[in-house]
Amino acid sequence: MPAENEQTHEATLSWTLFSGDSAALFALLAGVGLAFATGGRHPRTGRRMTGARVGVAVRALLIFALGVAINSLMPEDPPAFNILTYYGIFFVLTIPFLHLPARTLFLSAAGFAVAAPVLMLELGDQVPEFSSGNPTVIDVLTDPGATLAQLLLTGTYPALPYLTYLLVGLGIGRLHLHHVEIQTRLLVIGVGLAVTARLASWLVLYIFGGYHQLTHAASLDEETLAGILIWGPDDALPAGSWWWLAITTPHTNMPLAIAWSLGVSLAALGAFLLLGCVSFIHHSSTDPVDW
Repeated sequence: MPAENEQTHEATLSWTLFSGDSAALFALLAGVGLAFATGGRHPRTGRRMTGARVGVAVRALLIFALGVAINSLMPEDPPAFNILTYYGIFFVLTIPFLHLPARTLFLSAAGFAVAAPVLMLELGDQVPEFSSGNPTVIDVLTDPGATLAQLLLTGTYPALPYLTYLLVGLGIGRLHLHHVEIQTRLLVIGVGLAVTARLASWLVLYIFGGYHQLTHAASLDEETLAGILIWGPDDALPAGSWWWLAITTPHTNMPLAIAWSLGVSLAALGAFLLLGCVSFIHHSSTDPVDW
């Protein structure tokens, strides 16, 4: 859907509400899938879990190899940023968490949602700059440090903040997802989390002075700052201010931006689970033999 109104050049409602959320939902569902593949509500133990970890590692390696191979065929000005390369790193990072129960996974996800953005702001101007938006085989071999920094912290889908979505999905996959109560909670918590994130961002930026602080600390004029808050920066967020932690701009991967996208993703998952349940009940009542 269009991001910009052709006449006013303002952001459309679809951009404001959903930009960046598809990648978050994609990662959340990847976590749910990993949970299903490693025992669902009853995580595997012993040799079976070891086998599952090896399987995830092999899958990660294959996805990463496929990603860099595709990137090697792309032009210097690519039509899109390839998420497969990042997914290989996502899966590797989830391996130590595969045996954990849902509550521990949710707490770990909260930790990454806060710690990863702090690292991004603290280290963003200290780590090596990457040479390509889509790292290729040559980039991996000739500049592994910059490539790793890109995949973990500075790239389009940095693995450390995105681990929040993976771990929440992994925790959700450990729940009784066929229960209507759980499905409803996902919907309600998702909507609540998204609304709270946007409200908190608005209060911090426009009531408690964050917007004014950003214009001075980052040496930005108001037009440039307004553009960053809507569309995001051309590269990394300007250094020099912790007030960036309060923004919800798509793909900035700041705590409230993560909370917003996670809330939308949870609400989407809960809504479609409920729709599936309603559809199942309807068909069961009208055609019980088939069901």
